[in-house]
Amino acid sequence: MNENPGALVPELLLLAAAVVGLLLGAWLPRRRQYPVRLLAAAAAVAGLAATAAAAREPDQVVFGTSYAIDGITHATRAIVLVALLIALALSADATRGHRRETEFVVLLLLGSLGTIVLGGANDLLLLFAAFLLASVPLYALAGWDARALSTEAAMKYYLSGAFLGVAMLTGTAILYGVARTTAYSAMRDGLAGAGTAVVAVGVVALLAGLLFKAGAVPVHFWVPDVTAGTPPAVAAIVSTIPKIGALVAVYRLLLVAVPPEAVDATLLVAVVAAASMTLGNLAAFFQTSVQRMLGYSTISQVGYLLMAVALAGRSELAQPALLLYLAAYAITNLGAFAVVAALPTYSELDDYRGAARRHPLLVAALIVCLLGLVGTPPTAVFLGKLTVFTAAVEGGLGWLAVLAVVNTVASVFYYLRWIAPLFRDADDEHGAETLPALGAARTAYLAAAASVALGLGGGVLLPLLSGPPAVAP
Repeated sequence: MNENPGALVPELLLLAAAVVGLLLGAWLPRRRQYPVRLLAAAAAVAGLAATAAAAREPDQVVFGTSYAIDGITHATRAIVLVALLIALALSADATRGHRRETEFVVLLLLGSLGTIVLGGANDLLLLFAAFLLASVPLYALAGWDARALSTEAAMKYYLSGAFLGVAMLTGTAILYGVARTTAYSAMRDGLAGAGTAVVAVGVVALLAGLLFKAGAVPVHFWVPDVTAGTPPAVAAIVSTIPKIGALVAVYRLLLVAVPPEAVDATLLVAVVAAASMTLGNLAAFFQTSVQRMLGYSTISQVGYLLMAVALAGRSELAQPALLLYLAAYAITNLGAFAVVAALPTYSELDDYRGAARRHPLLVAALIVCLLGLVGTPPTAVFLGKLTVFTAAVEGGLGWLAVLAVVNTVASVFYYLRWIAPLFRDADDEHGAETLPALGAARTAYLAAAASVALGLGGGVLLPLLSGPPAVAP
């Protein structure tokens, strides 16, 4: 067995920061726990450096066949660690001086660790363990501030996750019973000669848990309630970071473990993608709460991302398209939530009336992020969508690309429902001057700038995101 802890430096840094941070927080004054946040940020920066160093080494599978260290895992690490840094900055204003600040940071670290392990898991048992690690800390994070709405949201999130976790475990048991192994590469041979019906049941049950983490239809029902019922910083984390690992995990599973002759997973995922982008957009049209609107927006974004997942093994562009879009989505979505966090008293669309006059820089960042989520050039999501649509046409899913274009055009209208009030004159009810939270505002500016920069330079990254997954010998 290739037991090589040195290959897991980014993961170990997050784990060490979580453990040390929890111990450190126990000794720090309740109102001065910011060193734990600094420790988490240092671990993320060191993890990015370790990821860059590991990317120069040959691909490998460590700890037997359990964990793949390859281009997909490196990209997942980088995206999650950057998202972690943005989330730490975004949440600083809301948690600074809070008596439970350490708990917030530690839960965020553990959830990010589980998300990375989801992306690199090469064995069903490790995949399920990563699912739990990416889920349980975020259930607690949803109820972190102990408000009535947050507690209700956390309960809905937990109960949904518990049910779908059981479904995922059932799928794992079925696939193990058929293939006699939980290792991806060996599973492919074992499933190839099995009955289509039983393999389909196992794959669907397994995907149910992962799609729950991604917030895709039909297991999306928790997303709007959790997004609207939690503070903006928590909503940003829950609606962004877990999606990264979940979608990468589905892609790796379909590419390495599930043979196309056993079950047509491409069609299944394509249908889920179509339903997610369409339902998410339609539901967002009727929202007046900005956080609930962003919640439904994330469901539609998952639909576009699942297009690349559906093309696993059918298009060479699928992998770079998925990874680039994930990076673009993470930065842009966190940027939009950063604006919401910077103006915590603005909860409804009408509250933003006249904001362009009062907060011009924040409004500029918000417009960049919202138009970025639409897929407007030169933002990063535009490049991600363009690559995904091209891959869909090349991979024989032209009908899905057409539907995605229609949904993209339709999404402009509900984002404009948020943008239009920014330039209207505010009445007395909506015209009160509000000082933005400085940390969240700066985060919004940086995220908007990063979205444009990635859109302009993302073409250079596309070749670096290609390459086959690591497979155990």
